[in-house]
Amino acid sequence: MTDRNSTAFVEVAAGTAERQVVVDVPWRSGLTAGEAVEASKIRAAVPAIADLPTVLGRFGQRIDEQSVLEPGDRVDVCRPLVKDPREMRRELLSAGTVMGLGKPWAQD
Repeated sequence: MTDRNSTAFVEVAAGTAERQVVVDVPWRSGLTAGEAVEASKIRAAVPAIADLPTVLGRFGQRIDEQSVLEPGDRVDVCRPLVKDPREMRRELLSAGTVMGLGKPWAQD
């Protein structure tokens, strides 16, 4: 087992609605996001993302597989959106509900 305190790492994270997986990958100079995802073997750990197009993010910003990482970075393997969130909010509001609650919206 590697001593986490003596080695620099990046995290690779992916998940579904039911579970999230975060894998530490040892950092090296020039490590790219794509290399970190492959080294993490996260696609095998989260089969729901295995056959999906690779969409990566870092600190809430979309990045490509060639983006070079720094120690402490976290690469998120994102799932494609099922529906545009802005459109979903409009539909929920017109139905009298709000996102996440699934029950009628009431003003106090």
